[in-house]
Amino acid sequence: MKIVVTGGAGFIGSAVCRQLIAETNAYVVNIDALTYAANLRSLDAIAASPRYTFIQADIGDRAAMDAVLTWHAPDAVMHLAAESHVDRSIDRSDAFIRTNVLGTHTLLEAARAYWMRLPAERAGAFRFLNVSTDEVYGSLGADGGAFTEATAYNPSSPYAASKAGADHLASAWFRTFGLPVVISNGCNTFGPYHFPEKLIPLAILNALEGNALPVYGDGGNVRDWLYVDDHARALRLILARGQPGQSYNVGGRNERTNLAVVAAICDTLDRLVPAGAPRRRLITFVPDRPGHDRRYAVDAGKLERELGWRAQEDFASGLEKTVRWYLDNRAWWEPLRQDVYAGERLGLAAHTAAVE
Repeated sequence: MKIVVTGGAGFIGSAVCRQLIAETNAYVVNIDALTYAANLRSLDAIAASPRYTFIQADIGDRAAMDAVLTWHAPDAVMHLAAESHVDRSIDRSDAFIRTNVLGTHTLLEAARAYWMRLPAERAGAFRFLNVSTDEVYGSLGADGGAFTEATAYNPSSPYAASKAGADHLASAWFRTFGLPVVISNGCNTFGPYHFPEKLIPLAILNALEGNALPVYGDGGNVRDWLYVDDHARALRLILARGQPGQSYNVGGRNERTNLAVVAAICDTLDRLVPAGAPRRRLITFVPDRPGHDRRYAVDAGKLERELGWRAQEDFASGLEKTVRWYLDNRAWWEPLRQDVYAGERLGLAAHTAAVE
């Protein structure tokens, strides 16, 4: 089997590529534009494999997508390429619309043209997996409940709206054209090789360096957390066994407030690398970001019942592995802190406008 993975130099995409090479016999063609959050170092372990190919290209480039699909003749496309940081979408929404909406449209059209040329047997087996987020559903109340595949879309941020648009396009390409599309909506994911603008890697590195640990608002925003390798396994299973036209929620059943997550990181680092004083003292509450959803929780029951998926890590075991990885892999993240993103707050332009 040959699989095209878009965004394979990103966080979840690189985990998917590493798993496919390590745990299957598949050939992997990784397409990535190598924007700021992509890192080819995340793929060092598989870069020399004869079953792995990297191509630097933008999913919005139709000619490049047509060329990749025609030359490599894949059996499936796993579409993970996306702009994904909510705070950056508040500052600069245009990149999110360009990549997540227009880029997805371009890729869908390229895939449809390729799929229509396939022999009947290969066309019937072809799959296009559109990898999305639970943020398309909006915010849940604090009194319980969880997002299901039937939950209406109600995005709050430019990022979530752009991913909702991509999902609607993917669904329409199935309904109108018959392209065998499957959609996944995943919860907050964490683990190794995570670009340090997101909550968990940012808190780990700030705490390790003795810097302030910013927590939005009162720290009571709740997220469902899933270890990245479990998310990658879920995507592989959805690709292999998911039904075209269906969507599958991917959740970890690990709800935590942001404050609890940061506190757990502090406690883990205090145990592994004591600093002389508890790192919880570094927690600093900062003004909330605009449109900040209060709670996400994902019901992964459909994925569990129909496809037999189960997470192998809980939050505690996944966090332990994650913290230890950052402690052991300074060579991966230190250049990013020095040259790409030093930990400054993003999304401030909209906050400043709101309070003025």
